Amino acid sequence: QEKLEESGGGSVTTGGSRRLSCTTSGDIYDKNCMGWFRQVPGKEREVVATIYTVDDTQWYDDSVKGRFIISRDSAKHTVYLSMNDLKPEDTAVYYCAAGGAGYVLRPENYPYWGQGTQVTVSS
Repeated sequence: QEKLEESGGGSVTTGGSRRLSCTTSGDIYDKNCMGWFRQVPGKEREVVATIYTVDDTQWYDDSVKGRFIISRDSAKHTVYLSMNDLKPEDTAVYYCAAGGAGYVLRPENYPYWGQGTQVTVSS
């Protein structure tokens, strides 16, 4: 059964760092594209970063470029989101997604999702 599980969320002060992990099961780890999304109450879920599994090509939203890094550990079937220089506007529930196809910047193009992990950045 396909499953993703995020961990690493929590509270941090402005300028701090946090690393999120997404551990996958089944055969979804290598399914085309994996991504990290985030969502705040009342707003649409938005893409943060994506990574293609065939060659590790990465994409970042402008709001996190230069501060966040998406990476993968194939031995552990885990995808990471290393977040540095965190800002209050980064506060959100962060979701890991797998199996992205087509226009991979849209959440509806990912069939597999984790349950989300809260990241709170205080000033």
